[in-house]
Amino acid sequence: MNLRKASAAAAAVLALSLTATACGSDDSDSSSEGEGGGKKITVGIKFDQPGIGLKTPDGSYTGFDVDVATYVAKELGYAEKDITWKETPSADRETALERGDVDFIVASYSITDERKAKVDFAGPYLLAHQDLLIRSDDNIAKGADLNGKKLCSVAGSTSAQNVSDELAPKAQLKEYGTYSECIDALASGAVDALTTDDSILAGYASQDQNKGKFKLAGLSLSNENYGIGVKKGDAKMVDDINAALEKMVTDKAWDKAVTDNFGPAEYKNEPAPKIGNIVS
Repeated sequence: MNLRKASAAAAAVLALSLTATACGSDDSDSSSEGEGGGKKITVGIKFDQPGIGLKTPDGSYTGFDVDVATYVAKELGYAEKDITWKETPSADRETALERGDVDFIVASYSITDERKAKVDFAGPYLLAHQDLLIRSDDNIAKGADLNGKKLCSVAGSTSAQNVSDELAPKAQLKEYGTYSECIDALASGAVDALTTDDSILAGYASQDQNKGKFKLAGLSLSNENYGIGVKKGDAKMVDDINAALEKMVTDKAWDKAVTDNFGPAEYKNEPAPKIGNIVS
């Protein structure tokens, strides 16, 4: 009899303990929630593209994509402190979304039919073009002017090959491991031009150490519709992000982000694109 009473008392104590633990767990979860009641959000960006997405030596993040992502996250209910930034190199973007490593990706992510088969896109939020970066005292007015000149791009990129195949078959292609190496080569005269998206080129030209050294040639060699990547099938996230992007344009925060990140390069950007308007 005493044994039964002791067992009953112990069970009651255990039940109370579990109840208290559960309540404590709920309180802990709510303390890590964002402004809109959700938990922290993880956003994929580039860490190595000045003006687009760059992790600085002090651990902060800068760039147009970072500004766009921060604005969107705020509209979704997350303060800047609620954002976890995750590096997503080009080759890993689809996989990161499929695995759920990130909630969305803002990383100079051009919308293509091949990518749309794997992920969904909000936007576009920027229309970029393949262009050339040249020294400020040089003059290249058209693609054919590259014939006989040294053209740089990163290994594995199709940008330089596009120029060689379509515009300047006599250009001498030089491949380096990073755009920073191409910039150094351009500064030293080892190459005559660097090619990739004009937004990326403007970011490099806007760096303090490069101001006044380089300029964009102003050639629109291709259309690159930057979109925000979302996991396939998440229609609500796409709709919510599109609403945030529209508001960013309306309240002029989009224009400010362009000026802040690309202004020193005198980047002649396209107007903010209409949601769903893909320029081929």
